[in-house]
Amino acid sequence: MLENNISIHAQQENEQDSKPTLLVVDDIPENIDVLVASLRDEYRIKVALNGPRALTIAKSDAKPDLILLDVMMPDMDGYEVCKRLKADPVTANIPVIFVTAKHDVQDEERGFAMGAADYIAKPISPPLVRARVRNQIALYDQNRQLMKKVRERTKELHDSKVRIIHHLGRAMEYKDNETGAHVVRMSYISKLIAEQCVDDPDWVEKVFLAAPMHDVGKIGIADAILLKPGKLAPEEWEEMKKHTLFGAEILDVEGEPLLDMARTIALTHHERWDGSGYPKGLKGDAIPLEGRIVALADVIDALLSKRPYKEAWSTEQAFAYVRDQAGQHFDPKLAQIALDLTEEIVELRSQYPDE
Repeated sequence: MLENNISIHAQQENEQDSKPTLLVVDDIPENIDVLVASLRDEYRIKVALNGPRALTIAKSDAKPDLILLDVMMPDMDGYEVCKRLKADPVTANIPVIFVTAKHDVQDEERGFAMGAADYIAKPISPPLVRARVRNQIALYDQNRQLMKKVRERTKELHDSKVRIIHHLGRAMEYKDNETGAHVVRMSYISKLIAEQCVDDPDWVEKVFLAAPMHDVGKIGIADAILLKPGKLAPEEWEEMKKHTLFGAEILDVEGEPLLDMARTIALTHHERWDGSGYPKGLKGDAIPLEGRIVALADVIDALLSKRPYKEAWSTEQAFAYVRDQAGQHFDPKLAQIALDLTEEIVELRSQYPDE
């Protein structure tokens, strides 16, 4: 018998938890009692007697699915509460139904302009309230499901782009002396540097994702030049420099922000702070920031890595070069950031060794 009672109690709790939650806001307890009596069979009910308390409940972890909001309250009226709810991303999507004795058309227009979903006049009709709330809850659920699908689809598209980018970046392993680990490391080094100079996580993430394609234009360089073990002849060097232009052409996709950044990086990562770089001889701040960051990260990892044509430099040698080239090859501010990140860069390289 006890087990049956426990089972029934647990079932009742589960049913209660599955019910949508309503927040009823009114400064008059009697008005709250009427609404609660009309809705408690179908919904979980939370109450607030004033605007500040309503905002606190609405922002809690257990946010309501709908808010029934009185307009005429002291200190903070319903319009102000609605305005603050809609201005906060945490609560902006929660539907608000005004419940008020004010029947003026202008009042209703004002409420709808603030983002209210519906208007119910006092004294309330319980069947009307239940119908209006039921409709808004259904719409809210539909919107949430739609937004979930949009987020899932957006993530799928983003992941697809990332896979394409990394495959393009790694394609250079078959055309160059550099390794796939270098592409990964210089991307992370770029991210480390970018995080220290730009307070925009989305921008930093784009740099990280776009950096692997910096040398994709080498696909267009003849193997006889790209894989030549000795020093390039002047005409061969001029041909080699065209990989920046080839990369920009490959990545020229209109209306795609990530590939647009990758294009900029491919085109400008061999420009130098003092104007002696290529392909355009840009100088100083005329070189896009993402190009300056990737240029520095690329050189740091290349110096610290062993290649068929050279031994790996020591940490001291590589960062001494960065210090010496600040204001010449590299943006001096970025060079100092990299020097300050020496330990983090060394640790990062140990996490992604060459195979």
